[in-house]
Amino acid sequence: MTQTITEKILAKAAGKDEVRPNENIWVMANILLTHDVCGPGTIEVFKREFGADAKVWDHEKVIIIPDHYIFTKDEKAQRNVNSLRTFVKEQGLKWFYDPGTPQYKGVCHVALPQEGHVRPGEVIFGTDSHTCTHGALGAFATGIGNTDAGFVMGTGKLLIKVPQTLRFNLNGKLPDYITGKDIILRIIGDIGVDGANYCAMEFCGEAIQQLSVEERMTICNMAIEAGGKNGIIEPDNKTIEYVKSKTQKPFSVITGDSNAKVAREYNYDVSSFLPCVAEPHLPSKYATAGSRQDIKLDRAYIGSCTGGKISDFIMAAKILNGRKVRIDTFLVPATVEVENGLKTEKIGGKSLVDIFADAGCFEIAPPSCAACLGGPIDTFGRTSGKEVVISTTNRNFVGRMGSKDAPIYLASPLTAAASAIEGKITDPRKYM
Repeated sequence: MTQTITEKILAKAAGKDEVRPNENIWVMANILLTHDVCGPGTIEVFKREFGADAKVWDHEKVIIIPDHYIFTKDEKAQRNVNSLRTFVKEQGLKWFYDPGTPQYKGVCHVALPQEGHVRPGEVIFGTDSHTCTHGALGAFATGIGNTDAGFVMGTGKLLIKVPQTLRFNLNGKLPDYITGKDIILRIIGDIGVDGANYCAMEFCGEAIQQLSVEERMTICNMAIEAGGKNGIIEPDNKTIEYVKSKTQKPFSVITGDSNAKVAREYNYDVSSFLPCVAEPHLPSKYATAGSRQDIKLDRAYIGSCTGGKISDFIMAAKILNGRKVRIDTFLVPATVEVENGLKTEKIGGKSLVDIFADAGCFEIAPPSCAACLGGPIDTFGRTSGKEVVISTTNRNFVGRMGSKDAPIYLASPLTAAASAIEGKITDPRKYM
């Protein structure tokens, strides 16, 4: 019987030969990820249900990466991180990336694969909706709530319903001005924020094969913005090379059957795609960048798990090299590795750091989620009034970056950089 890649991974994790959509199954987790926002709540559930002295199911499979509200003087945010430190010490957890120490890494969704914790064919649960990022490496990865996470922490397993699969065939030659962000915003614009509710969004086709692993991560990251249970891309040579460069742990590549039945199938020719934005206040409010040139901006923000990877900054730097920004432009690398890369990666003999400085961007912030989720009032890049923002982040809900009055336009690093130069929404092809 034929199965999709999502169904095959879940079947393996459930100890079954096969599973079917809408079937309820117990699956074993390979990784449980949590951070400073949801970690304390998860720990409280775990202790309540399993006992104050209980031990986690596997001290090497619970990974804690504080990243959201860490570079702040806010006492409650600091209390959250301190509670994680106490728990890690009590449990003897192996993987804790503590802010303010050499072990700190940055945003969990970028740090997790960079540190070799994401491997094809495995199951990853995380207390963050954007855990679906890791499907880009051929894993089943999904966000769960604190209650479910507390149960996984104690048992290593979870009862889930097998999602139906929606297949997105992306073919055609990928233009150099079209990024993973443009692709996923187009798809969400077509199907809506509820168009993939509790479905596996499977992305395939020759255009996907042309994308780097990091660009694939951007696409899978935003599956949740269409209501998806998970986003996933079958592993290819790029995936395998990436994973092997990060870890020596063995893994099994799982692929779906090409004739497996899916709930719906969508076909796209990416050669016809145009640079785009998502207008306030939903990721589904698609518009081409060229059609919104009358929108004046106050701020550009380049960072987050969808816009703070090294490839994202390289794209922005290519646009900004030799040019000046007209509006406040904030830069937040996703991880320490990216932060270091800004100093070593060069374009025309100039480091990315120098390119951004010469362009008049703000000083580069420490790696973190920063203003992507608003945060305390001293959060770097947080909106405080009616600033009109173009951002490489993944959500533009009301108040998402701090102020309820701030309209946020989502865009690729190329479009965000071009718009920073003009002070208004700009099609990046003008500068390419």
